[in-house]
Amino acid sequence: MSDSTAPTVLGIEASCDETAASVVVRSQTGEGNILSNVVLSQIDEHAAFGGVVPEIAARAHLDAMDGVVRAALHDADKTLNDIDAIAVTAGPGLAGGLIVGSMTAKALAFAANKPLLAINHLEGHALTPRLTSGVTFPYLLLLVSGGHSQIVLVRDVGDYERWATTIDDALGEAFDKTAKLLSLPYPGGPNVEKAAKDGNAARFRFPRPLSGEETLNMSFSGLKTAVRLEAERNAPLDDQAVGDLCASFQSAVCDVVADRVKRSIDRYRETVSDIPNTLIVAGGVAANLTIRTALEDVVASSGWQFEAPPLNLCTDNAAMIAWAGAERFARGETHGLDFEIRPRWPLDADSQTVVGSGKRGAKV
Repeated sequence: MSDSTAPTVLGIEASCDETAASVVVRSQTGEGNILSNVVLSQIDEHAAFGGVVPEIAARAHLDAMDGVVRAALHDADKTLNDIDAIAVTAGPGLAGGLIVGSMTAKALAFAANKPLLAINHLEGHALTPRLTSGVTFPYLLLLVSGGHSQIVLVRDVGDYERWATTIDDALGEAFDKTAKLLSLPYPGGPNVEKAAKDGNAARFRFPRPLSGEETLNMSFSGLKTAVRLEAERNAPLDDQAVGDLCASFQSAVCDVVADRVKRSIDRYRETVSDIPNTLIVAGGVAANLTIRTALEDVVASSGWQFEAPPLNLCTDNAAMIAWAGAERFARGETHGLDFEIRPRWPLDADSQTVVGSGKRGAKV
């Protein structure tokens, strides 16, 4: 076992379609050090279906988990005896994957007599900038991924206040659906961004849903529908038309998100602090460089600092789970072996349910 004032934590992540394990150390003064970060993607398994198939994902996690954990320990030059605690994603996510990850973590914790921490996947994203950049509390978080689009005030570990969410599609979902209707390969988000590089963003004037309105919530379903209508109107589509559609869609997304962020910064100044602070952008969509640039411009014009994790820590990974576990372990927290997975698990337990198109009261 390592120095208890600088815990070494094994993290396990299997909430969607990446099987991941990582070893992270948190120093006594709060600095983080990633000793290993192994991520096994399931892109090839799901490509033929144009999206993640839960049953296939669960089976792939089951087949790969033991090897991924062994690889993470090997890369970190650690054995299970050197680990102070084990952290695992307990939700939100696909139930099958969460079961595989949690049962693996429970078995390891029981066999090695190690403390266990059940981690909210969204908290992993929310706290990653403290691992990579040493960001201090409080800060404003824009979390954009395949399943979530939220603006959250992060006051401390475990202290989150959600200010906004999507009323329909998550941003990553909108990218994926746009890719699918334009016959771009899976995964959709990166391929939309790639096609947009050669496109004319001014060719199609798509709507900017909710822009200019007082609400901080986001909406992307109507934008996705507008892309479909233009695609049908201009069929058959050549490569240039696809690029133009992608560029115009991405431009609209940038405008919408920038508008929401600007209004959120204004609210932060009015209700939290009027001194310059930090906007964190996290989640898989944070890997989109065009969106990053648009947000950097907004943040700079507001006199704030902009932080985003390295690209490999924007998408799902276990380093963020290990780090969230280390943050909680440093505060004396542990969980029992009887914890249950939570496929739906809001980061802010007090947030109001937002029901929109295709949603039935989900709080995540």
